[in-house]
Amino acid sequence: MRNLGLLGKQISYSFSRTYFKQKFEDEQITDVSYENFDIENISMFPEVIKNTPSLKGLNVTIPYKEAVIPYLDKIDKKARKIGAVNTIKISKKGKLKGYNTDCYGFTKSIEPLLKPSHKEALILGTGGASKAVAYSLEQLGIPYKYVSRSLGNTDRYTYHTLTDSIIANAQIIINCTPLGTFPNINECPDIPYKAITANHILFDLIYNPQETTFLRLGKAQGAITCNGLKMLKLQAEKAWAIWNLQ
Repeated sequence: MRNLGLLGKQISYSFSRTYFKQKFEDEQITDVSYENFDIENISMFPEVIKNTPSLKGLNVTIPYKEAVIPYLDKIDKKARKIGAVNTIKISKKGKLKGYNTDCYGFTKSIEPLLKPSHKEALILGTGGASKAVAYSLEQLGIPYKYVSRSLGNTDRYTYHTLTDSIIANAQIIINCTPLGTFPNINECPDIPYKAITANHILFDLIYNPQETTFLRLGKAQGAITCNGLKMLKLQAEKAWAIWNLQ
């Protein structure tokens, strides 16, 4: 029996475990199990590895996509460039290699929505998932700026400095923050929604609820909206392919 799992914090709601259990049932895969490894601190990660000798792969979620990197033996070139890992493969010799499949999931989800007018993007949030989104936008040739609570590099705005004209010019807005996730469904990023138009795409990495307040406010302005469910399914299948490569 091979073990797979999800590494994260407060992950009882997890998409991954539900998804893979359903997949194993549907495809009659009987030699693999999937469980959550809910740890308070990344320093507990080596214990997970030590205490689960049959573990062959992991998904990694908030808040450990960056913090897990020093614990790995190798990192895939793409994941290294992104600076975040969401998939780990454990070799027969017990070596841990990190990958990023978020970028694949995001690219494949947003590509069908893109039009020539979608020339600039805003990424709300600066965590591990936002790094994969930034990498994908670079590959698609779309310039972007981050929006965060505090001013960092020149590549970002704060929520207080966002203006109607900034929103009007950035016709792709991607929410990579947890704001609006169940049960806090009334929360949303503080941006000037009235400046959003029918030419905008609003993409939310959140999948529960299906329509976040962020997406609902965008849709009310005529924007194209997309939640994170398709991205999650695509990145999960990509992770499954990585775990099953010889």
